[in-house]
Amino acid sequence: MSLSDRLAQRYPNSADSGGRGRTSGTVTVPAGGSMAALRLRVHRELLDILGPQLYDTRTADAVLEQKVRDTINDVLARTDSPLAVADPARIAADLLDEILGHGPIEPLLRDPDVTEIMVNGPDQIFAERFGRIHPVDASFVDEHHLRRVIDRIVSRVGRRVDESSPMVDARLPDGSRVNVVLPPVALDGSVLTIRKFAREAFTANDLIGFGTLTPEVAQLLYACVRARLDVVISGGTGSGKTTTLNVLSSFLPPEERIVTIEDAAELQLRQNHVLRLESRPPNIEGRGEITVRDLVRNALRMRPDRIVIGEVRDGAALDLLQAMNTGHNGSLTTVHANTPRDSVARLETMSLMAGLELPVRAIREQIASAVDLIVHQSRLRDGTRRVTHVTEVLGMEGEVVIMQDLFVFDHRAGLDEHGRHRGTLRWTGLRPRLLDALEDAGEPVPAGMFEGQPW
Repeated sequence: MSLSDRLAQRYPNSADSGGRGRTSGTVTVPAGGSMAALRLRVHRELLDILGPQLYDTRTADAVLEQKVRDTINDVLARTDSPLAVADPARIAADLLDEILGHGPIEPLLRDPDVTEIMVNGPDQIFAERFGRIHPVDASFVDEHHLRRVIDRIVSRVGRRVDESSPMVDARLPDGSRVNVVLPPVALDGSVLTIRKFAREAFTANDLIGFGTLTPEVAQLLYACVRARLDVVISGGTGSGKTTTLNVLSSFLPPEERIVTIEDAAELQLRQNHVLRLESRPPNIEGRGEITVRDLVRNALRMRPDRIVIGEVRDGAALDLLQAMNTGHNGSLTTVHANTPRDSVARLETMSLMAGLELPVRAIREQIASAVDLIVHQSRLRDGTRRVTHVTEVLGMEGEVVIMQDLFVFDHRAGLDEHGRHRGTLRWTGLRPRLLDALEDAGEPVPAGMFEGQPW
């Protein structure tokens, strides 16, 4: 059936307007119809009229947007609905989001209070605000609509996702992290998870304001980064490791050559001399994969002053440790772990994944020699993200990597009337051995930071 036949069947009183296949009749929507019903009706009409033009990659974005805007205005003018008459501009804006943006999640992406968006199939959307998850009164038209939004996201960064490759990590233009899982792996429809990044990168003062850090710890971390100590940020999923890595990366001197390596580019460094590398999955033939480990090896040939890795999760850990131990001091990275001690075990396990059959003691010696400081971050029960440990790596004693906690979060302070933790980071009373290294590098910490009575 042709397009004109379908339109004639749906709207018997309409007539072909000529040029662009539009109709001059009235699209009737019940007077008591909801806004959602109106958007759905106009959306379907738009798809009927423009059809494949909406997904023609050869059409410039500005040209396509103008076509969609003109078509929406034409359809709304023929729609017999008080809602369309009362506020056509808002409906047109909503429909532009539906067609050219990210559909019903577009307002959530613009909302600065939303930190995470979770789409569990076309009919169920949740958002995280201030550490709490809430359902959202919105939905996609159907599974096909959700898939179109997903395809639009992943295609922008050169990724693909389909039934043969149903899982993918991608990012939005602003750096927000995207994870997609499609059927048949996802049983109840496509799953889309977006961890938003702030439009402006957070600063150390922002983290102090949030309670993530204390001013004293921020000063210590600034001195450690400037003095070229190797720092690992550990924590669980969603604990804010990448945000803290961004802040520590902002301490890097502007005159240094910095190479960043990530699975999906998220870091927002503001220095001038930054080289950003991103891993690449295999193509549809299974070829062309570029792993983080490949990028770490290549980065060593790029004359870096600093190497910043978004996250180590495989054999790249061994290459990073070797880089730290062979003149590339001052490297920064994150690792998934539940405690600072677990982060050492994780680095050991991932190094074994490199397949070189090294003795465990040799790997532990590499870790003890390479890593100077571990900053552990947790997402607490009240939804806040806090640094809970700042731990110094001292070396080896027998078969064990020796560590000491310099600052620990005070859980004993309890909760306030709003259910939020009152505690903060407290000095444990132990004097860091790294103070001499900071002094030698010309980055001493403020006098008195490690004096007086501990908590």
